[in-house]
Amino acid sequence: MSRNHVTVPTGAALRVKALEAILEEKGLVDPAALDPIVDQYENKVGPRNGARVVAKAWTDSAFRKRLLDDATGAIEELGYGGPEGGYLVAVENTPKVHNLVVCTLCSCYPWPVLGLPPVWYKSFAYRSRAVRDPRGVLKDFGVEIPADVEIRVWDSSAEQRYIVIPMRPKNTEGMSEAQLAELVTRDSMIGVGLVKAQA
Repeated sequence: MSRNHVTVPTGAALRVKALEAILEEKGLVDPAALDPIVDQYENKVGPRNGARVVAKAWTDSAFRKRLLDDATGAIEELGYGGPEGGYLVAVENTPKVHNLVVCTLCSCYPWPVLGLPPVWYKSFAYRSRAVRDPRGVLKDFGVEIPADVEIRVWDSSAEQRYIVIPMRPKNTEGMSEAQLAELVTRDSMIGVGLVKAQA
C-alpha cells in the first residue's frame, strides 16, 4: 500500500509559512501574488541585471572603467539602483587576483544587481570561514584557485556593497553582449564561482 508523504518545513521555512498563512487568513496578502514577486527577484531582476553589467564591462572598455571607478553611477546608467544598491563597489578578477565577497556581520548584499541573497551567504559558516579560510570555502564550491593567485576578501556592509567582475572566459570573442550575459552566474559575481564558456 502506498502513502502520500508530505515534507513539513522546519525552522525559518516553517515560520515563513506560518506568517504567510496568517497574512492570507486576514486577507492582507494573496499567496498567488507572492510567488511571481519572489521569482522576479530570485531569477529575473537581480542576477540577470548583474550579468548584464558584467557582459557590458567585458565588451565596452569605457563602461568597464566607469564601473571600476564608480560602480553605483555606472550601474545607474543601465537603470539599476535603489537602497540596497547604493554605495556599490566593483572589484575585478584577473589572472593574479581572485575576489570573494562576504558580509561578516549580517547579510549586506546588492539586491538590484544580484537578486535575493542565497541562504548560504547569510549562514554563520560562510561568514566566518570566508575570512579565515577563503581557499577552503572556494574549494567547497568546487573552485580551485592556483596557489600563486592572491585571494582578496571584501567585507560588505550597509555603507558599501560589492560585485565581482569575473574574468571573461576564453573563446567567447564572437559572442554578443546578450550571449555573454547568459554565461554569468550569481555565484561568479560573489566570487564563489567562475564563468565558463558553453560547450
